[in-house]
Amino acid sequence: FYLVILYSVINPLKEFSKAGYAIPKGLASMERIDKILLAENTLKIKENPVPISGLKGQIELRDVSFKYETTYVLKHINLTIPKGKKIALVGQSGSGKSTLVDLIPRYYDTTEGGVYIDGVNVRDVTLVDLRSLIGNVNQEAILFNDTFFNNIAFGMKHATLEQVIEAAKVANAHDFIMATECGYDTNIGDRGGKLSGGQRQRISIARAILKNPPILILDEATSALDTESEHMVQEALENLMRNRTTIA
Repeated sequence: FYLVILYSVINPLKEFSKAGYAIPKGLASMERIDKILLAENTLKIKENPVPISGLKGQIELRDVSFKYETTYVLKHINLTIPKGKKIALVGQSGSGKSTLVDLIPRYYDTTEGGVYIDGVNVRDVTLVDLRSLIGNVNQEAILFNDTFFNNIAFGMKHATLEQVIEAAKVANAHDFIMATECGYDTNIGDRGGKLSGGQRQRISIARAILKNPPILILDEATSALDTESEHMVQEALENLMRNRTTIA
């Protein structure tokens, strides 16, 4: 009789002990999420923003300086990038290359000087309008635990399957996508964990191709790849850069 009682309560007791572990873990996660949700947005949006819909002339950095807290990373940078040109930023690690390109989509505000697109200060336009002009391909592809289709079409609400397939073909991604069990409906895992580094980058490139932005920012997009993957990604990047203003 006592054994029957013991066996009947042992599983509920196990579940209760698991709950005792899960509750504080969940509370800790909730605190981290709250920090993000309650974080102050330091980017101030102008009350009457200037509409902007494309790049017609050039991108300018006028006497730009930027510092993290008290340390200046960039000082008095002047740069003009005409429409359709490709420029490369070369320098040692930590010299401020990534910081400089992050000022164009306004991930940060300049400490001094300003960034201008067709003569309009990026502070005077909405972030939605500004960032709709820009495509990013970074060293670490930002992918989600979702299908190939949804990862490529991310941010494009009305993208069709035909448009996604065309973008994937240009990015040299279509063949390996179709080799998977469910094609474009295959889940790629958390952060694209089921894919190789080169495949993740080509999905990121396909997303940028689908967006079709006039301005393209490449931040060490091939630095972490093996030789074979780099060749495939480089070919995809050349397709992407065609007829775009590119900063790499």
